[in-house]
Amino acid sequence: MTEQSMTRVLLVDDHELIRNGLAGVFDLEPDMSVVGTAASVAEALSTYAELQPDVVVADLQLQDGTGLDIVRAIRRESDRVGIVILTMHSGDDQIFAAMEAGASGFVGKDAPSTEVVKAARHANVSPRSFVCAGLVQAMVRRSTGESSRLSEREHEVLVLLADGLGAAAIGERLYLSESTAKSHIARIYQKLGAANRAQALVTAMRIGLLSSVRPTDL
Repeated sequence: MTEQSMTRVLLVDDHELIRNGLAGVFDLEPDMSVVGTAASVAEALSTYAELQPDVVVADLQLQDGTGLDIVRAIRRESDRVGIVILTMHSGDDQIFAAMEAGASGFVGKDAPSTEVVKAARHANVSPRSFVCAGLVQAMVRRSTGESSRLSEREHEVLVLLADGLGAAAIGERLYLSESTAKSHIARIYQKLGAANRAQALVTAMRIGLLSSVRPTDL
């Protein structure tokens, strides 16, 4: 197979061992070629701009943001690039966040390596057609249970929580009473399955609701 006909892949993960392991898996495929690797959102976008790969395979959680930040940035300029999200946290919220951001596929890190390759091939052929092994079940759970999606107001409150504000300051910033701000915070915790502010921010980061949180906040 000629170099021009091979699928060119960019791997993004902040763990070198995982990057090397994935590279080894793809290098065994006669139709795949790993053309670059990156360890952060910033490095991924810079490397993507330089190499223009056919497919990007990115971890969901990175040191300077999330894989969804990569998806959104690429989708602003192209619908033709395949983007596969990998994660250790493959819950319903993460699946829907990846789909809504414009990813081509979603694979849990506990899946066989063949599933990652399969998702990358799909992403190359149908970059805007989302595939995920657990999507159907997740959609059933969403249709029969309480939605965990945050309202626009709740997302505003979440962002201010990430900025370090308490209920009183959030209420003042959004022209709400402190009790109303506390009610929004309580609903955010409930929807994210969190017992406190730190857990809520970590979960929000994992599912792509927040791009970054100040280190002192966690």
